[in-house]
Amino acid sequence: MKFLRLIFMFTLVALPFGGLAQQRDMNIEDSSEVFLEEYSDTFQENFFEALKQKGIENYDKAINLLLECKLIDGSNPVVDHELAKVYLIEKQYSAAQDYAISAVLSEPENLWYLNTLVSTIQMQGSSLDQMDIDIPMDNPTLQENLALIYFKQQNYEKSLVVLSGIKNSEFTEDLTAKIKDSMKKKEVKVKKEEVKEPEETKENPIEALKVQLADLMVKKDYKGLAALSEQAMEDFPAQPYFYYINGHALNKMGKHEEAIEVLEGALDYMLDDVPLLNNIYQELVNGHTALNNSSKANMYLRMIKPGF
Repeated sequence: MKFLRLIFMFTLVALPFGGLAQQRDMNIEDSSEVFLEEYSDTFQENFFEALKQKGIENYDKAINLLLECKLIDGSNPVVDHELAKVYLIEKQYSAAQDYAISAVLSEPENLWYLNTLVSTIQMQGSSLDQMDIDIPMDNPTLQENLALIYFKQQNYEKSLVVLSGIKNSEFTEDLTAKIKDSMKKKEVKVKKEEVKEPEETKENPIEALKVQLADLMVKKDYKGLAALSEQAMEDFPAQPYFYYINGHALNKMGKHEEAIEVLEGALDYMLDDVPLLNNIYQELVNGHTALNNSSKANMYLRMIKPGF
């Protein structure tokens, strides 16, 4: 029994998460023990044979065995998750997405299930916030997990946006600190790659402002965020990121018309930063939706490019 439980635990934890993820209350060992005790020998034999076949890259056999498990228990999220992962490897993204959604619906607070769903959607050239999927996005733990997933993908801006909608906690403070540290390290790396000047290089004021704005965003200090981003727009009028942050803050404050005006102004300075452009379009969708301008909201929604 201990050996089987170890195999099952390995299938869950063999993912690129550490640190904060290990602090998630996953109860992996407890859930695996219950999982094994509740099912017949036939179920267990099929399930672990499926893991074996998956390990030797016999994916068709693995899928068939997992589907046999589904016949025994059609609503088991562990089986759904394994099916999603195998279909994802096989690049059968539609099937992978269906099973991943089923797993997340069964256990919305499971980090690994959500990670598989996010990966499946991204492999199709889209992202979770662009999909019309019926999962509990208002679940605080699910939101924390999503922020963590984006952080591990080094998509720091998207992670901060998710964090800005979550109630402050030890987790949000810890992840925010890690994001800020990562942003600073990224800035240092960029500086090292630049041509070195003989005199000491001064701190990049734009990156310093981004760190300050990130801190205000996580604190949900939208008034301060609006004020600092407005000053940043005046100091660096050709930087569309500051317009995006200002529009985000104004939307959060309910000043949707002002937000739209600022965000549309940002489009004049956009070059080839597709992720930032998508964020601007999304804020325009939010603003027009709040003002009941459905035609404008749909127009900008269609302009969002998938996969970023």
